[in-house]
Amino acid sequence: QVQLVESGGGLVQAGGSLRLSCTASGRIFSISTMGWYRQAPGKQRELVAAITSGGITNYADSPKGRFTISRDNAKNTVDLQMKSLKPEDTAVYYCNAHAIRFGTPYDYWGQGTQVTVSS
Repeated sequence: QVQLVESGGGLVQAGGSLRLSCTASGRIFSISTMGWYRQAPGKQRELVAAITSGGITNYADSPKGRFTISRDNAKNTVDLQMKSLKPEDTAVYYCNAHAIRFGTPYDYWGQGTQVTVSS
Protein backbone atom coordinates (compact mmCIF):
# COMPACT_ATOMS: atom_id res chain seq x y z
CA GLN A 1 0.00 0.00 0.00
CA VAL A 2 0.98 3.60 -0.63
CA GLN A 3 -0.40 6.49 1.38
CA LEU A 4 -0.51 9.99 -0.06
CA VAL A 5 -1.04 13.16 1.97
CA GLU A 6 -1.63 16.46 0.20
CA SER A 7 -1.38 20.02 1.40
CA GLY A 8 -1.39 23.52 0.04
CA GLY A 9 -4.83 24.13 -1.40
CA GLY A 10 -6.87 27.21 -0.69
CA LEU A 11 -8.56 30.30 -2.05
CA VAL A 12 -6.69 32.65 -4.34
CA GLN A 13 -7.58 35.46 -6.70
CA ALA A 14 -7.20 35.08 -10.44
CA GLY A 15 -3.61 35.65 -11.46
CA GLY A 16 -2.32 34.41 -8.14
CA SER A 17 -0.19 31.42 -7.24
CA LEU A 18 -0.47 28.33 -5.09
CA ARG A 19 1.83 25.43 -4.38
CA LEU A 20 0.51 21.96 -3.71
CA SER A 21 2.60 19.32 -2.00
CA CYS A 22 2.13 15.58 -1.68
CA THR A 23 4.11 13.18 0.49
CA ALA A 24 4.10 9.46 -0.12
CA SER A 25 4.66 6.75 2.47
CA GLY A 26 4.37 2.99 2.60
CA ARG A 27 5.55 0.86 -0.33
CA ILE A 28 7.20 3.80 -2.01
CA PHE A 29 9.78 1.63 -3.73
CA SER A 30 7.01 0.40 -6.04
CA ILE A 31 6.10 3.91 -7.27
CA SER A 32 6.98 4.81 -10.83
CA THR A 33 5.04 7.89 -11.89
CA MET A 34 3.51 10.51 -9.60
CA GLY A 35 1.16 13.21 -10.64
CA TRP A 36 -1.66 15.58 -9.98
CA TYR A 37 -5.22 15.26 -11.21
CA ARG A 38 -8.17 17.55 -10.67
CA GLN A 39 -11.91 17.26 -10.66
CA ALA A 40 -14.24 20.21 -11.02
CA PRO A 41 -17.91 19.96 -10.07
CA GLY A 42 -19.86 18.01 -12.65
CA LYS A 43 -16.75 17.04 -14.56
CA GLN A 44 -14.56 13.98 -14.79
CA ARG A 45 -11.23 13.77 -13.07
CA GLU A 46 -8.49 14.86 -15.43
CA LEU A 47 -4.73 14.78 -15.52
CA VAL A 48 -2.97 18.04 -14.69
CA ALA A 49 0.66 16.94 -14.73
CA ALA A 50 2.76 13.86 -14.09
CA ILE A 51 6.42 13.11 -13.52
CA THR A 52 8.39 9.89 -13.68
CA SER A 53 11.02 8.83 -11.19
CA GLY A 54 13.58 9.93 -13.78
CA GLY A 55 12.11 13.42 -14.00
CA ILE A 56 10.26 13.19 -17.30
CA THR A 57 7.20 15.41 -17.15
CA ASN A 58 3.86 15.45 -18.91
CA TYR A 59 1.35 18.30 -18.77
CA ALA A 60 -2.21 18.69 -19.87
CA ASP A 61 -2.72 21.48 -22.39
CA SER A 62 -4.64 23.82 -20.07
CA PRO A 63 -2.02 24.26 -17.34
CA LYS A 64 0.99 24.01 -19.64
CA GLY A 65 3.26 27.00 -19.20
CA ARG A 66 1.57 28.03 -15.94
CA PHE A 67 2.07 24.97 -13.74
CA THR A 68 5.30 23.20 -12.88
CA ILE A 69 5.51 19.73 -11.40
CA SER A 70 8.56 18.64 -9.46
CA ARG A 71 9.56 15.57 -7.53
CA ASP A 72 12.04 14.81 -4.77
CA ASN A 73 12.69 11.07 -4.76
CA ALA A 74 14.73 11.28 -1.57
CA LYS A 75 11.86 12.91 0.32
CA ASN A 76 9.12 11.01 -1.53
CA THR A 77 7.35 14.22 -2.42
CA VAL A 78 5.77 15.68 -5.52
CA ASP A 79 4.87 19.35 -5.76
CA LEU A 80 2.76 21.36 -8.14
CA GLN A 81 3.61 25.04 -8.46
CA MET A 82 0.64 26.85 -9.98
CA LYS A 83 0.96 30.38 -11.34
CA SER A 84 -1.35 32.71 -13.25
CA LEU A 85 -4.31 30.84 -11.86
CA LYS A 86 -7.65 31.16 -13.59
CA PRO A 87 -11.18 30.60 -12.29
CA GLU A 88 -11.39 27.52 -14.50
CA ASP A 89 -8.56 25.98 -12.46
CA THR A 90 -11.00 25.70 -9.56
CA ALA A 91 -11.27 22.04 -8.62
CA VAL A 92 -10.34 19.43 -6.08
CA TYR A 93 -6.75 18.43 -6.79
CA TYR A 94 -5.67 14.86 -6.15
CA CYS A 95 -2.20 13.47 -5.82
CA ASN A 96 -1.65 10.20 -7.66
CA ALA A 97 1.01 7.54 -7.42
CA HIS A 98 1.27 4.86 -10.05
CA ALA A 99 2.97 1.74 -8.77
CA ILE A 100 3.85 -1.59 -10.26
CA ARG A 101 4.18 -4.67 -8.09
CA PHE A 102 4.95 -8.06 -9.58
CA GLY A 103 3.93 -6.73 -12.96
CA THR A 104 0.52 -5.50 -11.79
CA PRO A 105 -0.23 -1.76 -11.92
CA TYR A 106 -1.83 0.05 -9.01
CA ASP A 107 -3.06 3.61 -8.66
CA TYR A 108 -3.13 5.30 -5.30
CA TRP A 109 -4.87 8.56 -4.52
CA GLY A 110 -4.67 11.23 -1.89
CA GLN A 111 -7.73 12.60 -0.17
CA GLY A 112 -7.82 15.70 -2.36
CA THR A 113 -7.27 19.37 -1.66
CA GLN A 114 -9.59 22.15 -2.76
CA VAL A 115 -8.26 24.93 -4.97
CA THR A 116 -10.62 27.84 -5.53
CA VAL A 117 -9.72 30.70 -7.85
CA SER A 118 -11.93 33.76 -7.62
CA SER A 119 -12.40 36.17 -10.50
